[in-house]
Amino acid sequence: MERAREQNLQRRRASLFAETLYRFCRGWRMIEIGDMTHDYDRVAADYASVRAPDPRVHAAILEALSDSESIVNVGAGTGSYEPDDRFVVAVEPSAMMAARRAPGAAPCVRATAGALPFPDGVFDAALAVLTMHHWPDWRGGVHELRRVSRRRIVVFTWTPLAGPFWFVRDYLPSVYDRDRAAFPSPEEFARVAGGAAEIRAVPIPWDCTDGFLGAYWRRPEAYLDRRRTAAISALAERTPEVGAGLARLADDLASGRWAERNRALLGRETLDVGYRLLVVNY
Repeated sequence: MERAREQNLQRRRASLFAETLYRFCRGWRMIEIGDMTHDYDRVAADYASVRAPDPRVHAAILEALSDSESIVNVGAGTGSYEPDDRFVVAVEPSAMMAARRAPGAAPCVRATAGALPFPDGVFDAALAVLTMHHWPDWRGGVHELRRVSRRRIVVFTWTPLAGPFWFVRDYLPSVYDRDRAAFPSPEEFARVAGGAAEIRAVPIPWDCTDGFLGAYWRRPEAYLDRRRTAAISALAERTPEVGAGLARLADDLASGRWAERNRALLGRETLDVGYRLLVVNY
């Protein structure tokens, strides 16, 4: 009985803190905590325009969030996939990304996933969208997601258990190797999150509006558009290796070799290129 009373008190305190935080920062574009820089500062210029949230991916994320009323979006970037009908606080370390959030977007705190500036259990849910591979310590970040949320964690990510799709397989295999090392498997994630993870496949539509790495699987010419690749972290820095791989792709498109090798893709509406929603309820 005493333990239940204490838990109820903690929940009320958490709810009060969330409401107070929201009222405090709703009129502010950004609250800075500490002095920090982030790699995404260099790719932020056109990010919002070429990484527009895809409505089908958005619907899958909203379904996973279920009835969560208060959400912290960690690694929030410009605010893609944030529900507009819930209480949301964004966390983003890049000043340039945070500055490009739309007017009226959820309040944004400049902080890192490994040190979230919130009390325990203050949010119903913690959300992270294509961000874990950028965290210096993804395990520490997941521990923080669990600490500040009282009901669930929802992560949209790529799984290294998926085989490489044609772009990285044929033109940039080292990107696949790096991603396999950077992205945790669903099983690793669940162990750190402290609960069984529901794994939901998210097939990517051929006309996906969010230009992440696997979005252009049926539009190969998009990988030759410097503006688009500048918003993909794996391609943003035009290293000699990336330049050589893109040059081979350009040659294969011009010669028809790409179409010959990948003709089975041209009639498909969606493709599973390894993206998953990982949902942990507790």
